[in-house]
Parts: sequence; C-alpha cells; structure tokens
Amino acid sequence: MRLQHKFIVASLSVMTLFFSSCDKLDEPELNNNFTGGTDYTKTEDMLLSLIGVYDAYTSTGWELPLLIGVRGDDVNAAGDQAVYQDTDEFKYDTNNWMYNSVWKAYYDDIVVSNTAIENIDKYIAEADAAGKQNGEQYKAEIQIMRAMDHYFLAKTWGSVFILDTSDLSTLAHIEKLPTREEVMQFVSDEMDEAIPALPKIRPNQRMDLPGGYTAYTAYAVKALANQELGNYQAVADATGAIINSGLFSLYPDFYELFKTPGKLSDESLMELQYSDYGQGSGDREGHLYAPYGPSSWTPVVADASSGWGFYEPTMKYILFMLDRGETTRLETSVLFTDQGIAAIQANPGYETLPGFVSNTTPDGDVINDNVRALFSSGKHYLPSNQLIPGRTDYGSNKNYIMIRYAEILLMYAEALTRGATGVGLTADQAVNMVRARANMPAVSGVTTQQVLDEKFAELALEWGIRYYDMIRVDNYQELSYDGRSFSGDLELLPYPQQQLDELPVLSK
Repeated sequence: MRLQHKFIVASLSVMTLFFSSCDKLDEPELNNNFTGGTDYTKTEDMLLSLIGVYDAYTSTGWELPLLIGVRGDDVNAAGDQAVYQDTDEFKYDTNNWMYNSVWKAYYDDIVVSNTAIENIDKYIAEADAAGKQNGEQYKAEIQIMRAMDHYFLAKTWGSVFILDTSDLSTLAHIEKLPTREEVMQFVSDEMDEAIPALPKIRPNQRMDLPGGYTAYTAYAVKALANQELGNYQAVADATGAIINSGLFSLYPDFYELFKTPGKLSDESLMELQYSDYGQGSGDREGHLYAPYGPSSWTPVVADASSGWGFYEPTMKYILFMLDRGETTRLETSVLFTDQGIAAIQANPGYETLPGFVSNTTPDGDVINDNVRALFSSGKHYLPSNQLIPGRTDYGSNKNYIMIRYAEILLMYAEALTRGATGVGLTADQAVNMVRARANMPAVSGVTTQQVLDEKFAELALEWGIRYYDMIRVDNYQELSYDGRSFSGDLELLPYPQQQLDELPVLSK
C-alpha cells in the first residue's frame, strides 16, 4: 500500500548481510521516534509509525514478485537474466543475487514492523482510552504486513527465522530454525491476535487511510497460512467470515480489475497502492512494472515506454485456457505477439483461434514481435491510454493487487471439497460466482481438482499461487513441462550464500 503521507524510517544498525539499512531520510526530524527523543504524550503521532510501515511494505524491488512467481507452469522467465531463468528451470545457485535481495527485503520490512510496534507501545502507555484503541489497531495492521513477510519467506525457503522483536541479538541464540509449519502457525496465531483490534469493513471503506488493511485482510492471511498447513476447516472458517460479511463482491469487469478502474475495488482485500497524484510531472509513488511489459510495442500513446519482457505466460497455460473455452480471462491475462500466435497455431488442433487472440489489445496497444518473449503478462499491463498525460513509465500509476475476493471464494470451495464444513455458501456456488464473471458456464458437483483448475484459470501470473498450489498437493507432474523436471527436493530455494556465511544456524 502507498499512502500520500510520508513517514521516514530511521536507518537501523543491523547485520550488514542480513538486512539492508533504510535510506528514506528526507524527514530526519521524525527519526527520533526510533531513538528516544520523541514526546510520547503527542499520541496522535503514533499514526506516523504505521504509515512508515506501509511505506516500507510497498517499496518493494522488481525482483521480489518476479522471483516469487516464476517457478509455476503459468510463467516463463524470459529476458536476459540468466540467474532468473535458471530458477525457472529449477537450477538453483546459493550465489544467485536475487535470492539474497529478496531474503533481505522481507527481513528489512520485518525489522521496520517490529520497531514501529515497539514505538507505538510507547505512545499507548501515554494515551487515553481512544488513543490506546487506535494504537492497538495500528499494531494489528502492522502484524498483517509482518505476517505476510513471514508467510512468503516460509513458502520460499521453508525453515526461516520468526522475528517479532527489533533486538537482533536474539538471532545469535537461535540453535534451530522454526519449521515451515511452525512459521505458518505463527502467521495464523498472529492474525487471531490482530483481528479483534481491526475494523470490520472493506479496505476501500477506510476513511482514515483508504485501502488500509482491515479484519478481513487478517482473515484472508489466516486462511492462506492454514491452507499451507492443510487445516481446511480453519480455511473454511476464515474465508467464510469474509464471505458472510456480505461486504465483498467480484469486480464486474475482469479486464479492468487490473487497471485504473479496478483500483481499490470491492474485490480487494490487500493491495499495494501507487499514484502519480493526478499530475503529469513531479512526485510519484510507483512500482517498477517494466519487467512484466513487452520489450517492443506500438502504444496508442506514442511516447509510452515499453517493458523488459521478463515475465512470459507459458504456452501450456494458453493452451489450457483455449481448451476450456476461456475468453475474458485469457484475453486479460496474456498479451499476444504475431509470433506467439503463430506458435500457438503450430500446435495440432489450434490452427483456428478465436478472434480476440490478437496482437492488439482491447485498448488498441499493439504488441510487436521481439526476441525476448512470445507473450507478456496482461495482468501487469496498464493500457497506454490510461497513463496520466506526461507520464511515460510502463504501468505508471498502477496498483498491485495481492489478495482478492476471487481467491477467497476458491480457497473456500477447495476447503469444502476436502471435507470442511461451510458457512452457507456451497462449493458449487463459490466456484460459479467466479466463473460467471468470466462468462463461463456453471458447473455442479465440483471436485478438488476442478477447483485447482479454476484457480489456474483465475489466478495465473499472480504471486506464485499456481506454483505453491502444485507443491502443496504434491502435483509435481504439472511442474515438469517444456523440458523441465521437477521433484520434491526442488520445492524450496536454497538459502543465499551471504546468509549462510553470516548465520551458521542456516547450515544446521
């Protein structure tokens, strides 16, 4: 999430390799919040600590979501980054710079979160009843972000540090890392603690911080953690709380959901916010979307920048979608080139394609042939005609959705197919809500496999959901595609060499 307020987190003296210090110091007078010079009776200032965490959480490097998402059978690592392509082919190297960068990014954010929570506690000690309530809510919002950091760390590396203090000297006393399951349980327990302190509204209903996380965001994170644990009743209960709230709905236009009209929609439970502030020059807050974009295009807005071509939808995914008769979701998820279309047609039975399979997007941008990729991600595409005049960066002003209601419905449906008790909505109803938005016919008697297929169709190219679903259900065959060979020993990335050198416990 990106907020227009600025709170600058002080640099922290921490392990050189384990964390990188924060460098956002353009408001140094606020750094006293972390160094003891603050007047904690000014309890309204505790909001600044929360905003600082949102700022840090949103300021993620381009390599983080790409590394998290690349190993599934929905994404190819195109482009020219050999270490990135090796990871996509399950060839892991502890010296891969991306591994260390992502590890550090997550733990940097965790340190910022812990420092902010400790700082807010000092304000709470001086606050009146209303101030104490605000402080507890702010801490709970931070717990959500900290929990998500731990969640992704555990999914990526398995056994990792659980860090709930800013005192990093505690790391020296750790003799055994918590297991992946213990980390997921920590995440679930954190959400149980956070939920009572959070407002029970949609993020876009927040008047104080529009898009700020709420109790339902915490329920979603709890469901994600318990899905990894195989606790499907807990998944059904958490997702059921979101469904039964009656507050969330699917954005009616799947194509625009991932573009400017879909910002902070009623479907969004967790979204990273970016903005050009409605102006063609000057300050902006943005994510680097260029890695997702085509390296050559002819945009409607002539000076709009192209991308790098690093994130390519797979032929396997495209054929899967064509076989299902998908239209809306395929047209939204994939940007086609003429070369890519020809490659599809080279497969027997695919010589004739639907008319929407075109190198021209619905908004008129033309995706040109290029040496890097046959296809690009449409979910990370912002039409050039939605750029604010004067802005030319690929995807400038685009938000990044992390958790949305469609995933909640499908997680709920899967839990029910695995024997969990529902909360009124049936598995068929949940799946068919998602399918109806995609103009797909209703189904009945859905099975676990059908739900997993629906997740593939609905959530491909998003945050590695497909990859982690396949390893969660031990479906290694799906990941062994296009010459790749996957086995259980490849589920987790190796620890970065810099961390192995600095933290011997990682070698135990």
